[in-house]
Amino acid sequence: MGEKRDRISGKTVAITGAARGIGYATAMALLDRGARVVIGDRDVEALDNAITTLGHDRVSGHPLDVTDRESFTGFVKRARVDGGGHIDVLINNAGVMPIGGFLDQSEQALRSAIEVNFYGVITGCQLVLPEMIDRGAGHIINVASLAGLMPVPGQTVYAGTKSAVISLSGAMADEFAGRGIQVSVVMPPFTRTELISGTAQTRANRPVEPQAIAAAIVRALDKPKTHVSVPGGIRFVLGPLGLLGPRGRRWVSRRVGTDKVFLEFDTAARQGYEQRAQAALGVVNEK
Repeated sequence: MGEKRDRISGKTVAITGAARGIGYATAMALLDRGARVVIGDRDVEALDNAITTLGHDRVSGHPLDVTDRESFTGFVKRARVDGGGHIDVLINNAGVMPIGGFLDQSEQALRSAIEVNFYGVITGCQLVLPEMIDRGAGHIINVASLAGLMPVPGQTVYAGTKSAVISLSGAMADEFAGRGIQVSVVMPPFTRTELISGTAQTRANRPVEPQAIAAAIVRALDKPKTHVSVPGGIRFVLGPLGLLGPRGRRWVSRRVGTDKVFLEFDTAARQGYEQRAQAALGVVNEK
């Protein structure tokens, strides 16, 4: 038998929203596996700090507003230059999570969530696919959420965008399979990042570390498959639960404590994140 093909070492991987959290942890994990990593983020100061902290000659970064097609196009072009002419993997990780009552959400918060979480993913996919198709190889990983399988109160629009990303990824995986392109969607649970600032923990939403999601992304690159959840088998439980009738669905939500966790939270502790999330359009702190 021949040696197992290494799908990561020597590859160029572009990651959006990678100055913090899951994106940063993924960049670190892929650098450890020998990849060339290009990270993008709208917060230039945080981006510069991330590159410095990663401290590797195989990492570079560029400002990126995923809601702006021109900005995303520029990022892709720079990533290709950094990667020797092409991008092997795109990880659409950038995302924001406004929470609270549906009628309490401002128009700005709603548009920010939809444009970052869904439109940004669509844009990234459209920008890298033509080159990948020409080469007959490439892998796109879209970071969604388990909220896309089982929405809960207080996450209405966020869950809607993540459901859309799950559906988009599945359809794309089948459409482009015959052209040598892999498409995966990774569905994290509650993750210990700024997205959960001010929320209380229940037995159902104990946060995992970003490194656990990064490890799942690495596994998806090593052994490509369409749907990846953390933990692995939870999607087979949450999918059917999300399709229960209203009484059953609400009973489960009350039992596990997700009926109020995104409606009743520490607004002071969450204020800083919410302000950034509601205005997550455009590059900030650009030098």
